[in-house]
Amino acid sequence: MILADKIIKLRKRCGWSQEELANKLDVSRQAVSKWESGNSIPDMEKIVNMSDLFGVSTDFLLKDEIEMETPSETRDSEDNNRSVSVEEANGFMDMTEAFSRKTALAVQTFVLSPVCLVVLAAFTDSRKYHMSDNMATGIGMVVLLIMVACGVGALIGMGFQLKPYEYIKKDNITLQYGVKGIVEKRRSEFAATYRKGITTGVILCIVSVVPLMLSTIKDSDPLTTACVGILLIFVSFGVNIFVRVGTIENSYKALMQEEDFTQEAKDTEKKLQFFPGIYWCSATAIYLAISFGFDSWGRSWIIWPVAGVLFAGIRGIMVMKIKSENRRNR
Repeated sequence: MILADKIIKLRKRCGWSQEELANKLDVSRQAVSKWESGNSIPDMEKIVNMSDLFGVSTDFLLKDEIEMETPSETRDSEDNNRSVSVEEANGFMDMTEAFSRKTALAVQTFVLSPVCLVVLAAFTDSRKYHMSDNMATGIGMVVLLIMVACGVGALIGMGFQLKPYEYIKKDNITLQYGVKGIVEKRRSEFAATYRKGITTGVILCIVSVVPLMLSTIKDSDPLTTACVGILLIFVSFGVNIFVRVGTIENSYKALMQEEDFTQEAKDTEKKLQFFPGIYWCSATAIYLAISFGFDSWGRSWIIWPVAGVLFAGIRGIMVMKIKSENRRNR
């Protein structure tokens, strides 16, 4: 239902003539007539005044897809949400886009962090270089930890700067007049870049396996090990692109409250916010216990990919359980 029809229905429900509504809004009767005929649109100040006058939300007045509701239902729905202005939406999208490359680079650093360890392992296997296994492992682990520390530090720093906009992803929001159109326009302009980014990332991840497969032609452990490093390099660039375009696309989804940012998803996330901290602290404790207890630093790294897969699986089961409980409680 368009705005013009809503004004007519709300005015008639209150039993007012166009003249009476005009007097309450301090405008001419002709202005109200043009609004109701769709020949003109009231400015934001008049929208807010009508919202208060009719006891409905500005969201209800401005969104054509929202049909007629009782005043109390509409008002209560908006009162529970935090309003997002044009300035806030633009600030959030601009900052997210500015940080997308840095975020992608930080995540790429995590993927690249074991490369030095893998390459040094290939050198020691070849026996052409005078380097002991312990020295190679030590150097590789130092480089790995430094790269991980740099990546984590970068993500924490960007997280602090984005904190003022944290509510957009965590709380239920209502977009003020004009915000939806701005988000849709920017999203439409970014769509081609997003598609190209996802396509390129997928290609890089597929191609990354080729050197490893070719290395099997020549039965050489050092060559195979080195190709694992090449695989990680290709994958890291694919991940970089995924994260960069995905971060920007998610900023649009967060404002439009789609997919992982719907009200139901946000409520579910709040119930699960304790889980990641407990899980990863436990995984770290297990990793350190096995590494120190069995002196297996060279092999205990396998704990992290296994922990990552288990985290996704356990979290998925918990999400399904919460959603099932929510449906039963309705």
